[in-house]
Amino acid sequence: MNDKERDEPSRDGAEIEEGPDSVRRGLLKMAGAVAALTLAPGVTVFARDLVLKGQHKAKGPVRYGLLIDARACKTGCDACVRACQDYNGLSHDPGPDNAQWIRKVTITDEKTGFTRSFPVMCQHCAHGACVDVCPTGASFRRPDGIVLVDKHRCIGCRYCLMACPYKARSFVGRVVKDQRPWAPRGKGTAEGCTMCVERVEAGKLPACVAACQKAGHKAMMFGNLHDPKSAIAVRLSEVATTTIRADLGMAPGVHYRGI
Repeated sequence: MNDKERDEPSRDGAEIEEGPDSVRRGLLKMAGAVAALTLAPGVTVFARDLVLKGQHKAKGPVRYGLLIDARACKTGCDACVRACQDYNGLSHDPGPDNAQWIRKVTITDEKTGFTRSFPVMCQHCAHGACVDVCPTGASFRRPDGIVLVDKHRCIGCRYCLMACPYKARSFVGRVVKDQRPWAPRGKGTAEGCTMCVERVEAGKLPACVAACQKAGHKAMMFGNLHDPKSAIAVRLSEVATTTIRADLGMAPGVHYRGI
């Protein structure tokens, strides 16, 4: 059924001022004085304060989320996966060193043999474990519900990878070339689905949702869960849905129908 948990403001992890990492955090504090840092030619990461307090902050009662209808998701179709890879500059090779911000999974009822195939990505939880365990506050939740990683603060501890029950985070273990300006992938940092935040702020759909609609499957909906007049909120009020591992109490922003 639909989750009705009330959202709470994100809780940043406390900074630890002892040990060798304190030097890096000191540099990050200095870096916070500027609005953005350039990691490579054409690749710029906006500072966290700008994302939270400046022009990128969503206005009004917004909680962005997804509704995925597994009944309409076609087995063998990977349009959403490829769209994410192409848009964010990820490799199509599913090797262990290559990230997948969204992946297709198949579940099977052992008794009946009935199967469902559907995409899984960062669930953009209201009370995400990745945010709770992050020692530097690098994993954070925006006021509009989108969960991101601040590359300035990430120290590569990988706590978020271990804490996420959805296996939605990955680690950049090598230098990445030909990066997309909107999707910087610095070596030694964690990463995951950003819900195509820059597309959302431009009034567009996330790449995965747009690709699914273009393929004619209409298995994915995106919108403001807090707007009762939005198409996704209306749909959620009409049909029975669930969230993956709802028992954990993390209040995911991604809802599923038919699983």
